[in-house]
Amino acid sequence: MFDIGFSEIILVLVIALIVVGPERLPRLARTAGLWLGKFRRMAASVKAEIDHELATEELRKTLAKQTSLQGIEEIIETTDSKSSINKPAGTTTPANTQPVAGPGEGGGETLTASDKTASRDVMDDNKH
Repeated sequence: MFDIGFSEIILVLVIALIVVGPERLPRLARTAGLWLGKFRRMAASVKAEIDHELATEELRKTLAKQTSLQGIEEIIETTDSKSSINKPAGTTTPANTQPVAGPGEGGGETLTASDKTASRDVMDDNKH
């Protein structure tokens, strides 16, 4: 954090020894150590609080995302239950289907418009 070398620390200690004096220097060093400890504890506390707030915010975002996904899942479920895709076979009768007599039978098969077009194409190919 601070770019202080060993020679600079020695210089500060020598100046403090000259200004404060040798009899008050140990008490000053002890007091400075106590203040430094309090500052470090306070910085660690602030850091822990910030980390806690960030984790809480991340949980809120995750919860909001899951809640929105649950809403989407409900929409998908209601859409699927209403659509004919999930209904059992034989329950749907599209508008473009007509009963047609099968070969040798009186009916029973159903062809769609696209099936009719495909069968006409096959018949036309057989004629050529």
